[in-house]
Amino acid sequence: MQSDKYICVKDTTGPQNTAVIVDIANPQNPIKFPVTADSILVHPAQRILSLRAGQTLQVYNVDEKIKLKEHVMSEAIVFWKWISNNTLAIVTEATVYHWSLEGNYPPTKIFDRTPNLAGHQIINYSSDITQKWLLLVGITLSNNRVVGSMQMYSVEKNISQPIEGHCGAFTRVTLPGASTPSTLFSFANKSEAGAKLFVLEVGTEVKFQKKIVDFFFPKETPNDFPVAMQTSEKFNMIFMVSKYGYLYMFDLQTGATIYANRITTQTIFTTCRHTATNGLVGINNAGQVLSISVDENNIVPYICKTLNNIPLAIAIASKNNFPGADELFVRQFNALFSSGDYQGAARVACESPKEVLRTTQTIQRFKAAPANPGQPTPLLQYFSILLERGKLNSIESLELARPVLQQGRKELMERWLQEDKLGCSEELGDLVRQVDLKLALQVYYKAEVKHKVIACFAETGQFDKIVAYAKKVNYTPDWFHLLQNIMNISRPGALQLATLLVTDPDGALADVNQVVDMFVQHKMVEECNSLLLDVLKEDKPEEAHLQTKLLEINLSNGYAKVADAILQNDMYHQYDKIKIAKLLERAGLYQRALQHYSDLKDIKRVLQFSHSISPDFVVEYFGTLSLEESLDCLEALLKSNKSQNTPVVVAIATKYAQQLGTSSLIALFESYKCYDGLFSFLQQIVGFSEEPNVHFKYIEAAVKVNQLAEVERMVQESQFYDPETVRDFLMEAKLSDQVPLIVVCDRHGFVDMLTHYLYKNNLLRYIEVYLQKVNATQTPAVVGALLDDDCNEDYIKSLLQSVGNACPVAELVEQVEKRNRTKIILNWLEDRINKDGNNEPATHNAMAYICVDLNREPEKFLTTNPHYDSIAVGKYCESRDPHLAVVAYRRGLCDKELVDVTNRNGLFRAQARYLVERQDEDLWEFVLTSEENQEYRRKVIDQIVQTALPESRNPDAISAAVKAFMTAELPNELIELLEKIVFECSDFTGNRHLQNLLILTAIKADKEKVMDYVNRLDSYDAPDIANIAIESGLYEEAFVIFRKAQYHAQAVDVLIDHIDNVERAAEFADKINSPEVFTRLGKAQLDRGQVKEAMVSFIKASDHQYYHEVIDAAEEQDLYQDLVRYLQMCRTKGKDPTVETELIWSLAKTDNLRDMDDFVNGPNCANIQNVGDRCYNEGLYKAAKLLFNSIPNFARLATTLVKLEEYSAGVDAAAKAGNTRTWKEVCIACVDAKQFRLAQTCGLHLIVRPDELEEIIQYYENRGHFEEIIAVLEAGLISDRSHPPMFTELAILYSKYKPEKLMEHLRIFHSRLNMLKVLRVCERNHQWPELTFLYVNRNEFDLASMVMIEHSVDAWDHGMFKEIVPKVGSIEICYKAIQFYLEEHPTMANDLLSALVSRVDHTRVINLVRKLGHLPLIKPYLLSVQKENLTAVNSAINELYVEEEDYENLRNSIDSYDNIETLELASLLEKHDLLEFRRIAAYLYKQNQKWQKSIDLSKKDEKWRDVIDTAAASRNPELVSNVMKYFVEEGRKDCFAACLFTCYDLVAPDVVMELAWKHGMMDFAMPFFVQSMKNMNSRISELESRVLPQAQSVSVAPVDDQGFNNGSGFVGATGSMDNTGFNSFGNQGMMQQPGGSMNQGMMQQPGGSMMHPGMMPPGMMDQGAGFGSF
Repeated sequence: MQSDKYICVKDTTGPQNTAVIVDIANPQNPIKFPVTADSILVHPAQRILSLRAGQTLQVYNVDEKIKLKEHVMSEAIVFWKWISNNTLAIVTEATVYHWSLEGNYPPTKIFDRTPNLAGHQIINYSSDITQKWLLLVGITLSNNRVVGSMQMYSVEKNISQPIEGHCGAFTRVTLPGASTPSTLFSFANKSEAGAKLFVLEVGTEVKFQKKIVDFFFPKETPNDFPVAMQTSEKFNMIFMVSKYGYLYMFDLQTGATIYANRITTQTIFTTCRHTATNGLVGINNAGQVLSISVDENNIVPYICKTLNNIPLAIAIASKNNFPGADELFVRQFNALFSSGDYQGAARVACESPKEVLRTTQTIQRFKAAPANPGQPTPLLQYFSILLERGKLNSIESLELARPVLQQGRKELMERWLQEDKLGCSEELGDLVRQVDLKLALQVYYKAEVKHKVIACFAETGQFDKIVAYAKKVNYTPDWFHLLQNIMNISRPGALQLATLLVTDPDGALADVNQVVDMFVQHKMVEECNSLLLDVLKEDKPEEAHLQTKLLEINLSNGYAKVADAILQNDMYHQYDKIKIAKLLERAGLYQRALQHYSDLKDIKRVLQFSHSISPDFVVEYFGTLSLEESLDCLEALLKSNKSQNTPVVVAIATKYAQQLGTSSLIALFESYKCYDGLFSFLQQIVGFSEEPNVHFKYIEAAVKVNQLAEVERMVQESQFYDPETVRDFLMEAKLSDQVPLIVVCDRHGFVDMLTHYLYKNNLLRYIEVYLQKVNATQTPAVVGALLDDDCNEDYIKSLLQSVGNACPVAELVEQVEKRNRTKIILNWLEDRINKDGNNEPATHNAMAYICVDLNREPEKFLTTNPHYDSIAVGKYCESRDPHLAVVAYRRGLCDKELVDVTNRNGLFRAQARYLVERQDEDLWEFVLTSEENQEYRRKVIDQIVQTALPESRNPDAISAAVKAFMTAELPNELIELLEKIVFECSDFTGNRHLQNLLILTAIKADKEKVMDYVNRLDSYDAPDIANIAIESGLYEEAFVIFRKAQYHAQAVDVLIDHIDNVERAAEFADKINSPEVFTRLGKAQLDRGQVKEAMVSFIKASDHQYYHEVIDAAEEQDLYQDLVRYLQMCRTKGKDPTVETELIWSLAKTDNLRDMDDFVNGPNCANIQNVGDRCYNEGLYKAAKLLFNSIPNFARLATTLVKLEEYSAGVDAAAKAGNTRTWKEVCIACVDAKQFRLAQTCGLHLIVRPDELEEIIQYYENRGHFEEIIAVLEAGLISDRSHPPMFTELAILYSKYKPEKLMEHLRIFHSRLNMLKVLRVCERNHQWPELTFLYVNRNEFDLASMVMIEHSVDAWDHGMFKEIVPKVGSIEICYKAIQFYLEEHPTMANDLLSALVSRVDHTRVINLVRKLGHLPLIKPYLLSVQKENLTAVNSAINELYVEEEDYENLRNSIDSYDNIETLELASLLEKHDLLEFRRIAAYLYKQNQKWQKSIDLSKKDEKWRDVIDTAAASRNPELVSNVMKYFVEEGRKDCFAACLFTCYDLVAPDVVMELAWKHGMMDFAMPFFVQSMKNMNSRISELESRVLPQAQSVSVAPVDDQGFNNGSGFVGATGSMDNTGFNSFGNQGMMQQPGGSMNQGMMQQPGGSMMHPGMMPPGMMDQGAGFGSF
């Protein structure tokens, strides 16, 4: 063990040696690893191991797993040890080496061993903290005793000294009176002469006196000797351990033995210092780790009482600040102070533990103490010793600083602060601040007056330190107030501080908004910019308001360029753009304003200044606007200046045509008749646009600007314009060339209109040109148009002939047919058919039309011609001959057309036959289901049933028809159809499918026919049809079907489930007599509540499967007799627990206890427990008794017996049961029966269970059995199973019903009960003494005190109250207690106040008592606390002294305790009737330097001595001069002489001479003149001695140049005169010193031998008498 951090153990018990490192702070987690070394040492502070194997040394870092150093020694190693964190000491037989952990150096030789250690076992090696002194310790056996030898080596002197000793240690201590620490060497040696402890100082300047002290080993261990020594630098103590486990503790500086005792029976073989306790840690041979330390709280009392060594106790308490010696220090201090040994008293106060004497009272005593002649004032001596010994506390520092600063000795304060001699406080800082701010900053900083430190930082311009300091000390000042003040001092400083506040890495310390507002208010725009730019380094959404504020500040304060630069850099995007836009517009930044505005009105307004904006920007800007906004803005541009803005508008429209919409743009241009712009715009986009309107508008604009070539090109090439619009426009335009119009009409099919236009405008030439050269295929359209215009037929025929075969036939036929002018083309058609062999349907359709119209065998043509179109010809024939239309449609299988024409013309038979023959499902569906044929369906069906189907012999046709009717969902019609087929068509009569279909259709459509069909038909599928009938509600038909088919079970189900006739079902079951039928009948009866009948049916069926439902139903209807029979039948089917259980229950219900007893005692599988519980619950207690007894179940048996009022037996059964529930039930029953003896027996088993206690108590209480439950609890308290709730509940019961027993119970058992619960009850029951007792024992002294105060009649006890009030947590209760005593027990108030003196605020107490008018009553208390020198206390005591007219004590109080309102008291006393009080008033004015006021008051009372003393104290020559003049004017010669004597150094000799000469007082002034001449002569002589050569100098006796008696006047500084004249001086005034000798001033030297030069001759004054009496 090299330190108190680690222990290293080498474990050799296993197969391989292991090293174990134990961290003393965490011994549960040791570190183990294998080693092969002979010896292991662990580093004092780190997990570094030094290993030794033979002469090889290695050093390893365990954590980093690396080897640090290695070396092979040339000598054998006998001892090694870490002597510091960096040095490993190695001891060989001849030499000592040090091996440094740093660098790669081998061990360094330090010194050679001295011969006295030869043959010794080295047991220790150590050094002092500087490693300048080294100690090697060894032991050897000589003459049967262990001899110790040591070698101490000085590194600086390079010399060794052999010493006899067993152990030693070095200690670094600062000796009393020393400024630097010394190194003390302590060692112990046991020789034949005895054991001694040596303590001496090593070094060159020895200040410590060597100590040699004897100590003794017990007689029972004569061979014991010291083995280890450790010292405590903190406590200045020596710990020494012996071989036999004895611990010795010595005082280091005196060597005195403090403690000696055996601490272990095993040898402690290694020790080290324990830094945590300033003691030692050791390990003994048993492996125990022992820690020895000083008990700080008890060591001083131990030294006082056990050792009776008071000086040692005082020294140790003083040095180590130990408690226990306070009274000793106070006693010693008072003795020294009383004897006038102020320095000794000061030292005692300085050394007092915990500064018990370093108080304000001590300072006041030193202040008030008179100074010894020739010595500094006691107060100065006190402070000098304190500064010499250490540091002043805050009170002392403040008292010392006042005079030092008044004298301008600031450098002293600086030095003391630098030396850390002052106890800093806020008051001291305030005092120093008046002189030096930086010095005050140091004081505040050390005193941790945080707000004033920050204020000083600000005032001294150290702004960068403010935030760092506030964070360091965790202080949050009013940053805004501070910043406001700094702004008035330094703008850069305010910026620096503000930046630090709002950009703090741990979060902003101040709201940046308020900071910015403050900057703006102070017109600090540039600083505000700098701050916000630092804050807004990231573009965060949450900083939007700050971004807005930054821009707003610049735009509103003439920094528009800064804002523009910020926006140009695109730094921020979260600010309020609308607000900033307005500011930008106002600043003339129109382009930036446009970027920010979103409201259209704003944008349009800014666009008025488009001449100030770049056109490119305007074009790009429009890309950010919506459709409506863009159009409105374009309109605004055209409206403002069309000619100037047209190019910009065209550019915008061109770029954003797709987004804005060409229609809107076109309308915009048109609205302002800007056709040039429109043409330019459309010319740019028409090639890429597919919008018809664009193309048309372009054509229109081209016409408007006379670009006809562009018009012709567009109508030929464009695919997107609207033909009609262009056509109409070109017709209206009346162009000189009709080619564009012809192109448009030809391309887009406006031939009719073109023809009409050309014909009406007599432009026939263009018609011929069009057909012959442009498009001959449009001849039919031209012909039709000409026919409509009543053109000449010859012109038309000639036109057709000119076109010839190029004319399409079909279109031509259509045109003439529509106009009923077919004949005009007859010849042309015949030429096409006959000459050209034309087979086109259109040609033949035209011939068919002509045949029908001319009646040229139309039916034959329609039947034989294969080329015409049936639909077209049929349609043509419908209006002329419907039969011909039917022929044409039948030929072309035109189904719908045929149906339609037959429907309209009543040809239903033809339609019916066509339908049957066609066999097309779609056609059938169309005819039977479509809405358009709904009107004709019935007539068509009639023809189908009556004509078409009877005529047909094709089964497929029949099947198709039936299927069609089914698909069409025409059941009635289907029935009609099927009846026709099944009953009348012999070929289909026995068809099973048709019979099924007929019945099913009837079920669906005509239920009345179903029964008839069921009875008439036999080939249908009975079960399926019956189930369908059931689903359709035809229950009778289903029953008939099942019965007819012999399905009896299904038949009875129909009767039960659907017809719901159980009686009919019963008759049917009796008739059939089938078990299956009876089972179903029984289930139905059971479901309907016919339980009895159901059980009969089940018995007949011998079926037990529904026994659960039967049992439940029978029990519900109380049919237990029938249930017994049924269950007996069920029991024959097998063993079932439910059956047998219910059988027992039924027997119990029928009171058949004999059979039940036989059954229970026989073999059974019943759940008897269940039956017993049911019997118990039903009140069948006799049956339950039999059942519980048979199990047995004593718990249930007990409760059953108490129900039968067999209480004693019930208690016995409960005892056998032994469970809580049973005890509770029996107990409750006994209580109800008032069997309290038995109830108590049960209750004792219950109250020992906390969860049952309250319920039992409540049960007793609810029934008024208070005495009985109290008896139960009292009996239970003696049980070894008693628990706190029992004591608690008994206390509550006492509180409620026997309050006289409560206090006794609480006193005995308060520690075992729940006091919180009891005190609530006591409070509710107004049991105040008991409540107070509980509060006190719960340490709730606040509540206890309040109870006593509020309920003093019952609860107050002075002794207890005085004891607990000082312990209350709330100080307010103390004041309430004081008021309570003053109101109710005023004579005991001082006793209470003495107990509260350390708790209360004396000022508040005085105010309270003063308000109540009892101030004189607490005078003893006031006197006891006056030592604290509080203003309120002093004022109150002084007030009492004034009332009592006790001026002596008043004067003493004022002198001793100066913390008073002196001027206020003085103003009060100066009007007092008694002279002494007025003198005190003058004294107070004097203390407050109200010199003139004090002098005037003393003059008024003719207290001349007071007048003179006050004038002297003022040190004001003018005031002294006025006083002398007053005495001269009043003729007071004696006072004039006394004033000269007292104020010698304050008066000018010329003034004295003038006054004395004028008023004949030269004799009285002569002593003054003599002394003045003497001083003048002495100074001249001294000056001559310095100026003249040595040879010419005159020897002059040394004289004092301070005036009379060291400058104090005619007497010493402490001398004074009273108001009775010179005679009142006694022998200590101007005459004789104490003892009869003359004063050194005007009279004789001590002994009467000689006079000072210039003194009065002997005999001038009488020794005893003065000049006379005042």
